[in-house]
Amino acid sequence: MSSQEIVLSILGGFLAGSINTLAGNGSAITLALLTEMLSLPGNVANGTNRIGILMQGIASWVPFYRNKKFVGINYLKFIIPTSIGAVCGALVSLKISSDQFMAVYRYLMLLLLIFMFIKPDRWLQTMPQSKEVSPWISHLVLLILGFYGGFIQMGMGLFFLAVMVVIWGGSLITSNAIKIVIVSVYTLLVLIVFHFHHSVRWDIGIVIGVGQALGGWLTAHYACKWRFAELWAYRFLLLIMIMTLLHLFQLDSLILSLFT
Repeated sequence: MSSQEIVLSILGGFLAGSINTLAGNGSAITLALLTEMLSLPGNVANGTNRIGILMQGIASWVPFYRNKKFVGINYLKFIIPTSIGAVCGALVSLKISSDQFMAVYRYLMLLLLIFMFIKPDRWLQTMPQSKEVSPWISHLVLLILGFYGGFIQMGMGLFFLAVMVVIWGGSLITSNAIKIVIVSVYTLLVLIVFHFHHSVRWDIGIVIGVGQALGGWLTAHYACKWRFAELWAYRFLLLIMIMTLLHLFQLDSLILSLFT
């Protein structure tokens, strides 16, 4: 890597780490860096991307833990089915192209954005409102989420937050804290899978991961202490989703062309 690539990778990683910690879809940035700037093949970029996610998750976990965002949470019921799904998703991603999968992704994101405008109050609650969910439904949803995360990861945080808020009644900040733990655990397993299939560039991944870890730590630190964190997390979530959709439907280029 050139010095310019190192600087851009750290800056891009920092932005992705901040976005992932407060909302999600930071992988759209890191995957673009890996494929467009650093010219990695798709599968190798997918595997290398997991290094930064893991480093960011570990760094973000510390502020959330110190500020007691994990009290009373049974991680096991989330970790096991999600991890099983993630390993399966990673194995499938090594065999097939993600192009067709991404064609569906844009419509899933559009539905999620519409859903967020329905009863926005449930996204703004500051205290978790625990709900009883059938174990069958719970395990199925988590398996699907894990499979998606293991397959491509991009947008996983957004979908996970939606599930946590709507199905389990969590607040956005608490849900983000849970997301960090769940994603970090299955990312470690997925990273092992990609490594043994020779689909990881550790040198590049660690450079981007340094930026992601710093961005994740700073964002988690201030999110835990900010009085209006849930409100701004919701607004930030909407912004990220709108920007993602504009890009997915290639409307960002159209808008830019109107001003040039």
